[in-house]
Amino acid sequence: MVLDKLGESLKNTLDKITKAMFVDDKLINELVKDIQKSLLQADVNVKLVFELTKSIKERALKEETPKNISKKEHLVKIVYEELVKFLGGNGAKIEITKKPFTIMLVGLFGSGKTTTTGKLAKYYAKRGHKVAVITTDTWRPAAFDQLQQTAVKVGVDFYGDKGAKDPVAVYKKFEKELKAYDIVIVDTAGRDALNNELIGELNKINKNIHADETLLIISADIGQAAQKQAETFHETCNITGVIITKLDGTAKGGGALTACSVTKTPVKFIGVGEKADALEEFKPEGFVGRILGMGDLETLLEKVHDAISEEDAKDLGKKFLQGEFNLIDLYEQMQAMKKMGSLSKVLDLIPGMGSKIPKELLEDQEVKLDKWKYTMQSMTKEELEDPEIIDGERTERISKGSGMSTGEVRELIKQYKKAKKLMKMMKGNEKNMEKMMKQMGSAPVKF
Repeated sequence: MVLDKLGESLKNTLDKITKAMFVDDKLINELVKDIQKSLLQADVNVKLVFELTKSIKERALKEETPKNISKKEHLVKIVYEELVKFLGGNGAKIEITKKPFTIMLVGLFGSGKTTTTGKLAKYYAKRGHKVAVITTDTWRPAAFDQLQQTAVKVGVDFYGDKGAKDPVAVYKKFEKELKAYDIVIVDTAGRDALNNELIGELNKINKNIHADETLLIISADIGQAAQKQAETFHETCNITGVIITKLDGTAKGGGALTACSVTKTPVKFIGVGEKADALEEFKPEGFVGRILGMGDLETLLEKVHDAISEEDAKDLGKKFLQGEFNLIDLYEQMQAMKKMGSLSKVLDLIPGMGSKIPKELLEDQEVKLDKWKYTMQSMTKEELEDPEIIDGERTERISKGSGMSTGEVRELIKQYKKAKKLMKMMKGNEKNMEKMMKQMGSAPVKF
């Protein structure tokens, strides 16, 4: 999960509220100290931490509890609202207002700029936009090949001139072709530090490209240094936002995230993994909800929308509701789940689920799902369509072909039969279930 340790620590803090007999000054003081400790461990600036917890404490002591909620619920609400405000409030969505809409990415070496160019291209291509990427990095020899390979991988068009020395000349060379696209993403050169040479280069590119968005790529592992970097780049090329990469698996992520927000340079996207689709639009409300164990349903619905089409969701939903599904349907469902990310990441998006199921149990289930996938890949089409025909002899053959034990093959068939039986039992509630499946498969998603 994003900022795993911070999330776990804050969830434990909120547990204290729910388990307390009543809300008093002692509980509020303990809560404030716990939040301070959690944020400082996540490398958030000391001054910012104390400003945040001061606001939480003042509201907790002075505000009257609304009539429709308890004091405990009000206290949790205050913590949630102040954290959302702390991280940027309503967020800062990029609105695609013209064609072509040009996004220029800037940053230092090692920030993940070229990789993020590919992720951003895939993000917009999946939402129906015609996207092109272009490299103007004439400084790093491998930049051309890296972005070209990334573009092929994510399925967008690539432009660049491998032998060029002038980054502006590269853009001018393809300027006419780029007008045919909805979105053009420009990858620029970096340096080890923001020196005069890089400043001059970026200013020159900026004057010629007139980018609609100039986004600074910052690696989460630099922590509080992100604030200085964001301020310096903003003064140099007037950046309109920040993308924070490597936000998963780093203790310093909180420092980078909050430092950018308070400089009035909004975080627009966050990188939450290595895969090409591990990029999320940064929405403070959903992000805070996730780390507090309250879920993020909007992001969950986006992932469902990306993983499976509305038509497929309806078709699969009907089969499951009627108890007519086979192992091919089960396999397709597992593939769709894989597209959404790990089980733990998906459950973090469901209110209350992320904190309820032990991490070890989820990891075991992930391993089990992988084994089932290999098992099904070793079955014939006839066996997948009608698992009832799988006898002892077929079990032995499937076991040898998949590398799984006969017991693991039998477990898959057993689980399939249980699921089918359960669905048949629920057939009486078909209308309610169908309504739920339709909502999950085709709920409107805001892009």
